Amino acid sequence: MTGDILTLNAGSSSVKVAVFHPDCRDGTARMTAKIAGIGRAPVFSAHDRAGQTLASGQLEKLAPSSSHEDVMALLLEWLEGQLDGQTLSVVGHRVVHGGTRFSQPIRITEAILQDLNALAPLAPLHQPHNLAAIRAVAKWRPELTQIACFDTGFHRTQDRMATLFALPRALSEEGIIRYGFHGLSYDYIASVLPDQIGTAADGRVIVAHLGNGASMCAMQNRKSVATSMGFTALDGLMMGRRCGALDPGVVLYLLQSKGMEPAEIEALLYKQSGLLGVSGISNNMKVLEDSDAPGAHEAIDLYTYRAASTLAGLVPALGGLETIVFTAGIGENSARVRRAICDRLQWLGVELDSRANDANAIKISSAASAVDVLVLPTNEEAVIAAACRTLMDPSNA
Repeated sequence: MTGDILTLNAGSSSVKVAVFHPDCRDGTARMTAKIAGIGRAPVFSAHDRAGQTLASGQLEKLAPSSSHEDVMALLLEWLEGQLDGQTLSVVGHRVVHGGTRFSQPIRITEAILQDLNALAPLAPLHQPHNLAAIRAVAKWRPELTQIACFDTGFHRTQDRMATLFALPRALSEEGIIRYGFHGLSYDYIASVLPDQIGTAADGRVIVAHLGNGASMCAMQNRKSVATSMGFTALDGLMMGRRCGALDPGVVLYLLQSKGMEPAEIEALLYKQSGLLGVSGISNNMKVLEDSDAPGAHEAIDLYTYRAASTLAGLVPALGGLETIVFTAGIGENSARVRRAICDRLQWLGVELDSRANDANAIKISSAASAVDVLVLPTNEEAVIAAACRTLMDPSNA
C-alpha cells in the first residue's frame, strides 16, 4: 500500500476526518479535521501533524441547519483541495452497529452496505450517518476501497450471560441481545494501557467513555467482560441527549396513557432527554458547568450519580477493581465530573489527588488510593487506520 489512509467517523452531531501515512504506527495523523454541532451551529476545525491550525470557523456555504449529507459534501470538497494530488489507498469508517454477523473490520460491498442498513433502527442516531458517509465517498472517489470498523465488535468477547436479556429464548436467538458500543474507543485504550501501568493493564479495569454519547466497559486481560450499553446505544449511562437506562414501563405508559406515537417517543428518548432534558438548558457539559441555574446543577448531579452507580454495578463482573480510566470529551476534560463520580466510589478505596485531577493529569489518583485512576485520550481514528493497514496488506489476502 503506497497511498494514504483516510478515516471517517460520522457521529450523531459531528464528523471527524483523519489522514494517515500508510507506514504510520504511532497513531499520529498527518492531518485531522472535525465539524461539530451539526444540525445546530456547525463549527469546523482542522490541524496538521504538528497541531498547527489549517482552518477554523465555518466552511463556506455551511449553514446552521446543514445536514450530515451537506456537511459530508463540503468536507470532501475541502479535503480534495488539501490532498493536493496526494494518493489515497483506502477509506476506513466507524460503523456503530455490526449486529451478530459483523465483528471484525470488513471491506464494504453493496451487499454488505444493505445488510448494515438493515441495522439502522438499532442505532438511529449513528448508523444512517455512518452509511451516508460511505455512499458519499463512493460518489466522490468510486475507485477507493472502503472498510467498515464496528463499535460492537470489541464486545464479542463477553460471556453469554453478559449479553442476555431475560426475554423468551426465541427473541434472544433472533438477535435481541446486549451488543455494547464505543468499541473502537475501548480497543484504543486497551492498546495503550500497558504503556501507562504495565502488566496491571491485564487486571480488572473499568473504562468510562464519557462524551455526548457515554458508556462504560469492564475489561480483564484487556478484553470486554461487560458493558453498560445494550441492544441499542440508548441504554446505560445518562448522556448528552439520551436518557440512558429506563424502566420499560415508562415507554408503555407514554404509548398507552400519553398517546404518543413511536416516532415521538424515539425523539424524546434519543434527542430531548439526558443532560439537555434534565437541565432544560444544554447537552454540553461545559455550558452546564458554567451555569448557575438549578437545572444545570441537577443535571450534573444526576449524570455523576448515574455514572458512579453504573461503574459500581460493573465491579461484580470483574470480581474486584484495580483501575479506572476516564476518556472521551467529558472524561478527559471535566475535573468536576470525575471528582463527583469518584467521591461516590470512596467505599471501593478510590481516592483522587485533587491537584492532578484539576490539571487533567494522566494519573489522578492519590498515592493512598486502592484503585488507580487515569485520564487517557482516546483515538478511534488510529484503530480504524490500523485495521485498514491490516486488511490492505497483501499477505493477509
